[in-house]
Amino acid sequence: MLGSAALVLTVGTHLRGDEAALAHPENDPYLWLEDISGAKPLAWVKEQDEITAKKLMALPNYAGLYHDALEVLDSSSRIPEVEQRGDYLYNFWRDHAHPRGIYRRVTIAGFHQETPPWETVLDIDALAKTEGKAWAFGGAVWPKGDNSRCLMHLSPSGGDAAEVREFDLTKLAFVPNGFVLPAAKSRVGWRDENALFVATDFGPGTLTASGYPFTVKLWRRGTPLAEAELIYTGQPTSVGVGARHLKTDQGAIELVSEELTAWEAKRFQWRDGKLLPLAIPATAEVIDSWGNDQLVIWLKSPWTINGSSYPAGAVVVADVALLRGETGKTELVVAPAKNLVVSAVSVTKLSILVEAFDNVRGRLYRYRPSMLDWQRTTIEFPDNGALTVASTDEASGDAWVQYQSFLTPPSLYFVGAHAKWPEKVKSQSPTFDASRFEVKQYAATSADGTRIPYFVVQAKGLKYDGTTPVWMFSYGGFEISLTPAYSGSYEDVHGAYGKLWLERGGAFVLANIRGGGEFGPAWHQATLNGTHYKAFEDFEAVARDISARKLTSPAHLGIEGRSNGGLLVSSTMVRHPELYGAVVCGNPLVDMYRYSHLLAGASWMGEYGNPDVPEQWAFIKQYSPYQNIRAGMTLPPILFYTTTHDDRVHPGHARKMAAKMEAMGYRVDYAENTEGGHHGSVTNQQLATRLALTYAFLWEHVK
Repeated sequence: MLGSAALVLTVGTHLRGDEAALAHPENDPYLWLEDISGAKPLAWVKEQDEITAKKLMALPNYAGLYHDALEVLDSSSRIPEVEQRGDYLYNFWRDHAHPRGIYRRVTIAGFHQETPPWETVLDIDALAKTEGKAWAFGGAVWPKGDNSRCLMHLSPSGGDAAEVREFDLTKLAFVPNGFVLPAAKSRVGWRDENALFVATDFGPGTLTASGYPFTVKLWRRGTPLAEAELIYTGQPTSVGVGARHLKTDQGAIELVSEELTAWEAKRFQWRDGKLLPLAIPATAEVIDSWGNDQLVIWLKSPWTINGSSYPAGAVVVADVALLRGETGKTELVVAPAKNLVVSAVSVTKLSILVEAFDNVRGRLYRYRPSMLDWQRTTIEFPDNGALTVASTDEASGDAWVQYQSFLTPPSLYFVGAHAKWPEKVKSQSPTFDASRFEVKQYAATSADGTRIPYFVVQAKGLKYDGTTPVWMFSYGGFEISLTPAYSGSYEDVHGAYGKLWLERGGAFVLANIRGGGEFGPAWHQATLNGTHYKAFEDFEAVARDISARKLTSPAHLGIEGRSNGGLLVSSTMVRHPELYGAVVCGNPLVDMYRYSHLLAGASWMGEYGNPDVPEQWAFIKQYSPYQNIRAGMTLPPILFYTTTHDDRVHPGHARKMAAKMEAMGYRVDYAENTEGGHHGSVTNQQLATRLALTYAFLWEHVK
């Protein structure tokens, strides 16, 4: 970690004495905007929304952008995200007829038909109308080996806090007098058909500073929640706690976890009413159970146990007895290599499926134990794309896998438990004319000499003369990887850029900066705490590189980031405004002095550090946008967007930064959706509006 003096030289921008004083809440003139639902802040939000709508919706291209965005989002050919449960595939679907969505299912045989005969399980629009609440679907939790019931999560406003209700999949109705929990950031899992592991808001003093529960109990059917059996109580300074029931060939492993930070946890086995500590590395991820009382563990740091050593990024199977301090063994399933970086792991009864990256290109491998070691089979997919295991069938070992690239629409493949070649079952219709475009991959050199790869999606034969409008997107945190995604797919975190940007003459850049997981745990860990500024340096290196290549120039470069990516783009805007022509900043962290006191912010101190500790605030303050913005700078225009009911990243971040910049005379546009959580939109219409506003703003400033 660099000292604060060195950081000033490396980062450039730093707080002057008067600005340091403004960091404190009592000196913050915009603190009132943190009152999420207060009358005065909401009046300010309404006024800003109206000003922005009047300005951007009046642009000549807005109507066409909105039309094209909604057409892509409502397309009936979109590949459904499926989850296999027994003989059925389940899917949540939104379109024009179902703006809030339907949870639906179809038999596997029916899914193979050209027009699958979907059956509605739960209509969220009808439920919202009947109950008079603007419900948003938050997913379903299933008991292992039981496909007759699930727990439905329903958010009152689209946020993380959700009501939990037991649902009967045979009668397609909520279970009378079944399990029900009021809206909270609950962590709930099935122990068996008549009992749940429940970590929820049990009343005053039962939530961490991040707003998550730190007590987990066993709740048996037919008993009041107040009488649930206490299993474990963590610390209010931790992120949260939870418990899982993992089936094995010999019974079950009941795993209790306390997340100490976003990246560290301690685990216990709950057995015979006792908590037994498990010697699992704090940074490791426990994927699932395997075989005879074993756990599949994905390492994020090196591990030595029982005389064996394993590198960070490896996948290991370990006897739970060994982890308890008894006799047992470990086995290496897969070790990382230069062209194999583990990105996700799925476990079935027969095999372990490993998704991997080779220079950010997707690979899929199946691992099975043999007499000597684990044998690998490569599942053959097209190159230069992204792979996602959408669902696995635990009993059979079959899997459903989605493939896509920047220019190839998503396809859903069935991968049999013993197959090497996948069977394509569904393909999405094109949403734009991909034949006009090509993909290139370049690398920039960051300030410390690290090579930073990035993708460019551009028109074929594009002349590099510095005039092409470029939209550049990145994230740079929390080990979240950015991979090739087709415009208009569910995995398209970048928006419907094909129709709204490429076909209108722009190029798209996706920067794989450090902080993500594209090149293993070290790629993420390089930006933790005092070195988080390296993510900004990487992004700036890519911006300079595409200008040096004359793909574009600063006046024609628009950048966007959301959440942690919002911190990225707002920070780099303040650090090096000369690099950009426009900035789009969505659901961002901005006030890094206050972030750990706002909603779930305390859970991210493992990523950024604790601003209440002077030594850590010394490096955080170097890049905190809210504290470093000042009058008289030459800044590009910026569009902020957020949601009122984002209960993960507080909307006060965007509100305060917009108000502060506006008071300083900067060009600021602001849009706040009054419904929706951290992902911003409950309906496709809401998302289409946000996309149209974003692209209208970008086209106005960087064309």
